[in-house]
Amino acid sequence: MGPKSIKKIGDTELQLIWDDGHDSRFTLGQLRDQCPCAGCQGETVLLHTYVPAPADKATPGRYDLRDLSLVGSYAMQCAWGDGHSTGIYTWERLRSSCPCDICAALHGSVNSTN
Repeated sequence: MGPKSIKKIGDTELQLIWDDGHDSRFTLGQLRDQCPCAGCQGETVLLHTYVPAPADKATPGRYDLRDLSLVGSYAMQCAWGDGHSTGIYTWERLRSSCPCDICAALHGSVNSTN
């Protein structure tokens, strides 16, 4: 499963229309704050754990999406205005974290964007 369309909506949203017709809209803040890279989320390698410092959400350009590129047929990579660009957002991860009311109800979470 993957998106058939990815479109930036204004300065604050990214819309993905999936191949089954589902419409996912993420705020750029949601995407940036959920960056999946090791520098943002941490990682454990060979029994050593790296826990990143809390993000400075006031960093200029943090939520400015400057570029978006496809990674193979399984993901996208965002380049942000603060220079960060190492997060690879897989289609599976994006679809499972869709913030729409329908998906939030299916996953038993509360949609905080509406």
